[in-house]
Amino acid sequence: MSALILASNSPRRRELLATIAENFLVEPSRFEERAEGFSARETAQRFARGKAEEVFSRFPACTVLGADTVVSCGGEILGKPADDGQAAQMLRFLSGKTHSVFTGVCLLAAGFREERTVETKVVFYDLTEDLIQAYVRSGKPRDKAGAYGIQDGYPLVKRYEGSYTNVMGLPVEEVRAMLAARGGNKW
Repeated sequence: MSALILASNSPRRRELLATIAENFLVEPSRFEERAEGFSARETAQRFARGKAEEVFSRFPACTVLGADTVVSCGGEILGKPADDGQAAQMLRFLSGKTHSVFTGVCLLAAGFREERTVETKVVFYDLTEDLIQAYVRSGKPRDKAGAYGIQDGYPLVKRYEGSYTNVMGLPVEEVRAMLAARGGNKW
């Protein structure tokens, strides 16, 4: 069987994949993300596919896992914030609202392709400006879609429906099933 490659530089995805796969390599994708006119669900899936395909084109003898997470609220897609000001703006926008977190996942190997998109509904507390500023100052929102991490230890999320690990960036339950379909329990 071929080596498993995670087509991502995300430390959270690496940590989550390590909970279900003992042996894998990490190779960041060079895929250029451009969201133009697609829904949040479609964007997450297109980006996951693009990442996986780009890495697979360089390592065709391997099994490649690509993933991408986007946050959507009121029809607006929230990616990673460009700076602290944009992070604070996103948190204010999400405050007191329900939003969706979509993670697209694509597993590729020679003669094998499986794609899934997982949605988790997340409800935010009404956030105070002090909490928003403290969280932004912590630096934690900088590399996260929607400018937050459910796992960061700040009282942002009131409740969620669906996969907790999906909100972190990799729906472990789905990926486990995909890997099993590809190669049993060898990973």
